[in-house]
Amino acid sequence: MIVAENVHKHFGGFHAVDGASISIAEGSITGLIGPNGAGKTTLFNVIAGVLQPTSGKVTMAGEDITGLPPHTLFHKGLLRTFQIAHEFGSMTVRENLMMVPPAQAGETLWNAWFNRSRIAQEEAALLRKADEVLEFLTIDHLKDERAGNLSGGQKKLLELGRTMMVEAKIVFLDEVGAGVNRTLLNTVGDAILRLNRERGYTFCMIEHDMDFIGRLCDPVIVMAEGKVLAEGSIEEIKANEQVIEAYLGTGLKNKVTA
Repeated sequence: MIVAENVHKHFGGFHAVDGASISIAEGSITGLIGPNGAGKTTLFNVIAGVLQPTSGKVTMAGEDITGLPPHTLFHKGLLRTFQIAHEFGSMTVRENLMMVPPAQAGETLWNAWFNRSRIAQEEAALLRKADEVLEFLTIDHLKDERAGNLSGGQKKLLELGRTMMVEAKIVFLDEVGAGVNRTLLNTVGDAILRLNRERGYTFCMIEHDMDFIGRLCDPVIVMAEGKVLAEGSIEEIKANEQVIEAYLGTGLKNKVTA
């Protein structure tokens, strides 16, 4: 699905990503881990078009997408979420979902004046889809709640819901577990697994919770100092001396060996 080849991203003299190459197989849930400052989020941002690479190449299903902006990648089915959720706080949960699909009929002045029946039909369809998504994610009881009032975990579920409102092919999740309590994190994990198994979503996720990574991800890719250090199953990663050493260097031994 995604191949990043020899990607470099420099900020002045700092090499945030230094020749990293990764492959994300279609239908997989791939984990991306590493110490703080390893270059994980920068690599995400390069793949997702938020940052232009200094050099290197990114392809999606064989198509060169290097440097394409996020809105173009959105239309190709590549979406990403953020460590801090980006909801529209004053809008309801349902409204946050309904505004996701692009090119809606109500966005044009002509339709607003002369084709109101089309707008009404489209909005009714979006309403039904939003309610189906919320039921799938088990947060349908919050559909009329303002999104800004949701807990951290509920906001992460809402972000997953946004990806379900369009034809997502691959979703990049940046620390989906950050600020989420264990009960809601299990709910988020269940939703990711169901989207993967029932709807064929491909995921790549940055995460520091090794139990969460171990439950969902295969393979797991480890980055350190802007490079790919190792790749394999969670068991192989936990037994890898180079990986343990990389985490030991930042005092994170328990996160790998736990």
